[in-house]
Formats: sequence, C-alpha cells, structure tokens
Amino acid sequence: MKSLDLLSRKQGLSPVTGVNGTDHELDSFLDILKPLIREPAVVGNEEAFFRVLRRELEEIGVEVQYYHGVLVAQGTRPCELFLSAHIDRHGLLCTGPNEFQYAAFIAGNQGETMGDSIPEHMLHTIEDRFQGQRVQAHLPYTGTYLGQGEITRSYICPERNNLIFEVEGLDFLQPGTPVSFLDRLQMANGLISAQLDNVVSAAILIYLFRQGFQGTGLFTAQEESGRSWRYSLSWFQRQQLTTERLVVLDTSPYVTREDADAQQIALRHKDANGPFSVAMTQELVTRCEDLGLSYGFKDEYIAIQNETRSKPYPLGRTELGRLVTATEGAINGTTLQVPTTNYHTASETASLAAIAGMIQLLMSYI
Repeated sequence: MKSLDLLSRKQGLSPVTGVNGTDHELDSFLDILKPLIREPAVVGNEEAFFRVLRRELEEIGVEVQYYHGVLVAQGTRPCELFLSAHIDRHGLLCTGPNEFQYAAFIAGNQGETMGDSIPEHMLHTIEDRFQGQRVQAHLPYTGTYLGQGEITRSYICPERNNLIFEVEGLDFLQPGTPVSFLDRLQMANGLISAQLDNVVSAAILIYLFRQGFQGTGLFTAQEESGRSWRYSLSWFQRQQLTTERLVVLDTSPYVTREDADAQQIALRHKDANGPFSVAMTQELVTRCEDLGLSYGFKDEYIAIQNETRSKPYPLGRTELGRLVTATEGAINGTTLQVPTTNYHTASETASLAAIAGMIQLLMSYI
C-alpha cells in the first residue's frame, strides 16, 4: 500500500510569513478575509454577498459583470487564465413555523446533490456537530440582520432525508428566511478556523486582482446544492468560449490534521465524472516544484483511505467535473484546493502555510 508520504511531493514548505517572505502580504490577505467571513452567503441566498464582492472589485478598477448565479471579473488578458470560486456557504433555511432545514438539502435541491456525492456523505458525518452553534437570520435579498439564535438539536429526518434543526430564539421567522452560522475568523498556532468553504477562495481572488491579476475570475452561486456549474457553463456559452485553462479554487477535507499538513496544495487528476485536463494539472505541478511548494493528489488520498474503510468514501462530483461532462471536454482545466479539517462546519481549519502556498502559486501567473 502506498504511504501518504509518497502522495505528498515535498519540496520544502513555504514560509507561513507570506508570499514574499514577509508578514505584510499574508496580513493583507487576512484583512480581506476577515470582513468577508462576517457577510452572510447561505446557499440559494447569495445576492447580498455578490454586492459586497462587486464593491470590493470595482473599488480597484476591475471590470465586473453580474449574471444570474455568477459574478465575472476580468482584467486585460481575460482568456489567459480562468479562476473560479463558489461563494455560497452552508446554513439553514426557515421552512415553516419554528422549523429549519439544511439549506443545501431542501427538497428542491436534492435532485442535484444526491447520489454518490460528497454532500450526501457529509450529511451523515456532520449531523451531530451543531448543538450550541450560534446562528443569525437575514432578509433573503438585502442581507439585513434580523436576529440571533442558538441550535439546540440537529437530526436527520428519515421522511425528508434532510438535516433538521431546532433553534432557540428565532421562532418569529417566516418561511424562506436564510439563517447563517455566526462566523468569525479564529487564528492560533499557524492555523485559521471559520466556515472557510469557500469564502477563503473568494478572498484569494480579490487579493490576486488587487495585486494585478489580468485573467478572469468567476464567483459562482449554489455550489453546495450542485448548481454552480450551470451558471459557469451559461457564461462560457454566452461568450462563445471554450478553454482548458479553468482552475477551480476550493477547500478540500482531510481526516486528520497530519493528513492535511502532508501538503500545502491539494490537486486532483479526476473526480467521479472523469479525468481533468492533464496539461493544466501538470502545469500546476511544475509550478509547485519550481516554487518549492508541497502538493498531493486528493483522488489518490481517497483511494488509500478506502483500502481500510468498510464503506468507501466517495470520490465526489466537483463543479469542474460537471462542466467537463456537460461540454464533453470543451471546457476543462483542473482544481486547486486548500487542505482542511472539520469540513462543512463553522470551525473548518486550514494552515496559514497552505494558504500562503496557494497564494504564491497563483501569484506566479501575475
């Protein structure tokens, strides 16, 4: 059996202190991330967050266009590289009198997310994690704050096949109201924690544009309910574009902190839909090696984990994989992910070394 060490191509860790060896660059990134984490973006209710992103990008002179489900930012060389990051985060949706369901798994979304996807697997993994979690309610479109409450119980309802929450303090809400986890960035021992999936990638994209990135950035909605690829596809079709240079940014769960720290950069050869672009994947590998960044392949990690599991862990269906399948490879690329633990919770954790590594890798395209 392969060891995890063999899957991590170690080239010497980049300093946690930042992209160019100082504190300034990483601090500048964290200054972007901290306020974004406080903004609500519950899956299916991302409009207010889109407005925040648009303001941040337009303030630095980036050309921005907003379409249904996707905000597109472009520099002067838009086809040189396409970077994509979904901006929705997990949360609750009020579905009746003092009734709350996991937003990504309400009945209208289950056709997109069920099957051998990671979301269904994660539903059973995380059902007991939320007791005592503080939450806050917002108006659906404006994001206006309505009040706070606390989750007292969460359980899977067998009839609805969804995670149901009992919440104290929000019994006045009307159906359709989004409820986000009360989220603040925590930092300790070279690690950051919050609901990082996937606001951390949105913050990285803003940071890159501030540093002079001239390609295209796609900020997509509803990835957690399996729909973001449709919005990306619609934009590519609208522009009559095809490419093999699409890099989808995200976080990626690992079982232990040791497993996550075995690499700064998580890559993939494929997902359950099929293979990604060999050329684009190899391009990232080459740049990692040139920059001295450690990397590992998530699909290989999952295969090794499954050798000792009674129930195999799903390979997962990613936003990119769905795009590749839908276009028969006309739109392709690869994924670039931050290794994390405590996935899909308000305490998802990543190392600053990994984030600094991803930023350093992407800065090589500027």
